[in-house]
Parts: sequence; structure tokens; C-alpha cells
Amino acid sequence: MIKDQVLANDWISVAYSQDIGTEPVPITVLEERIVLFRTREGVHAFKDLCIHRGASLSLGKVVDDCIVCPYHGWKYDAEGKCVRIPQQPAEQTIPPKAKAIAYPCAEKYGVIWVKLDGDDSETPVPFYEEYEDPSFRTVHAEPYILHAAAPRVVENFLDASHLAFVHDGLLGDSAFPEIPDYGVNWKENRYVSDEIPVYADADGSGNYATIYYTFEILRPMTARLKKVNYTNNQILSMLFTVLPHAERETTVFALVTRNYALDQPDEYFRDFQKKVIEQDAGIVESQKPEELPLDLQAELHLKADRVSIAYRRWLGELGVTYGSDVTGVKK
Repeated sequence: MIKDQVLANDWISVAYSQDIGTEPVPITVLEERIVLFRTREGVHAFKDLCIHRGASLSLGKVVDDCIVCPYHGWKYDAEGKCVRIPQQPAEQTIPPKAKAIAYPCAEKYGVIWVKLDGDDSETPVPFYEEYEDPSFRTVHAEPYILHAAAPRVVENFLDASHLAFVHDGLLGDSAFPEIPDYGVNWKENRYVSDEIPVYADADGSGNYATIYYTFEILRPMTARLKKVNYTNNQILSMLFTVLPHAERETTVFALVTRNYALDQPDEYFRDFQKKVIEQDAGIVESQKPEELPLDLQAELHLKADRVSIAYRRWLGELGVTYGSDVTGVKK
């Protein structure tokens, strides 16, 4: 049973492209078991269930661009249609109901995206322009699991105020915590903040300056930031997208894109992002209530929280309930 219809009808990041080959890979999305596998046509996502006797297709193998059930050898093509049942003569018609449940699946920015409901034409995969820009270089940060609700994880990413404290000496300076007032506006199906000046270490080099952050709320489980150092025109952009496995288990995928230090090893930026999320993890996993409160009266807010307020309000308007506390939210 799908836990949240709004999220089920949206693109959810489930894996990096580099991690999906012809060996079936099991993934849990919104407590639903799916299996990913690659054929010559691309990556496919099925419900991790053989229609015959309920075995996990992820325990099977890919043969002739089809996934084969490990239990009785039933063979499903890339659309989910069963094309071979070994227990019956080859000339015998295969029942039309002998189909695996296939989900819309897309591969973009080196990420695999899946919808548990709906079709692939309703809403596009969130747009990330820098990925295609030859003047930028993108690093896929190591996936990181947090034992926290997905909306809490996304909101933390959208929070400029914590940089001076949680990431003191890495991304911010606790001696300069003030966040000037700023606005958040609805633009082209997403929320976009004004530039927010933050006195910070731009890239972990120890060179502090005023960095200008812009946050974008692209989808319930996907956000983006762009930070600019105007003294040297260095730009770092990040696509931040999460996979909710269960109510309080979330995997983070982060694409870190820069227009500077292009010859520096990617591992440096990958390690830096890992250190940042490790610092975030203990805080986010400690938050109470575990679910993100969507009632704006449930917690105290400041002007510095405008992005978080927009995010909570939008989740409420969309009707997202998974990982959210909807107590007090007017329907």
C-alpha cells in the first residue's frame, strides 16, 4: 500500500547511475520494495515481486535484456511482460495477466529517478542547469543514510542559519551568525530565495568571505542551492535530493558542481560534502518531533526561517503526509 500519494506521483531519486548495472538491485522507496536493473535500452524499475509466487525479482538475474525470477524462472521483458514460463510448452500462450509491475524510470544527471504512481509525462525530473554546462564540473557525493524523516532532512539543507554553528569553521563562523532579512518567491513552479549573504569559508580552504546563497525548493524531496563568491566569481551549485525508505530512514544524494578548481581531484569535494553531512546527521536525527511540523504555529519562526516556512507551507498545500506532522494543518 502506497504511503503517500503525492510523493508516489513525483520523481524520487533512488540511486546513482554508476551503481546500477545488469545485476538486479533492490531498493525500498516509501516502504515499497522495488528492483532496478539495466538492459541495452537503459535502466528499469519493477515492483520487487514475481506475479507467480511472490518471490523477489532482485534475487534473480538479467538474461537477454529480461529479468528472470529466481524461483521458477519466469522471464519478464523491459516493459514487465512475461515472455517465458519454463513450466509450459514454448508454443503455449502466456496469460496476459502474467506481468511484473513496472514503474516510470528516468536517468538524468547521473541519477536514477522513479515514480511509484502516475506516468513519466506528468511532471518532469527537476531541472539542474549547471550539470550540462561545460564550464562546470560535477561530483556525485557519496550516498548517506540518515535515521530521520525525509522532510526534516530537506529542511535542514534549506536552512542558512545553522551554518555558523553546526558547520562553524567549515561553512560558517559562529562570531558572525546574523542572517539579514530576505524574500522567497514563487518562480516557474518552484520557490526561490533572494540572495542571502553568509560570512563563510567558501570551499573549505580557510579563506573566509561573504558568500551569497540562493536556495530553491524544486520538489518535496529535491532542493538546490547556489552560492557565489563575487570577489573571484567562484560559483558552487548543489542538487540535493533524498530517498525516503521509511518514515525515519532517508538516503541523501548530492550533486556538487563548481566552476573553479576544475583540475582538483573530485575526492576532495566528495570528502568535504561527507564531512558536512556527518555534522548535520547528529542534529537532524535528534530533532523532535521526528516528523516535520507543517502547522506553522507548532514551532517558533524567525525572518531568517523564510525558506523553511515556504517549504512547510508548500508541503501542506500539496498534501504531503509522509514524514510530516500534519496536526493542526487546515484542510
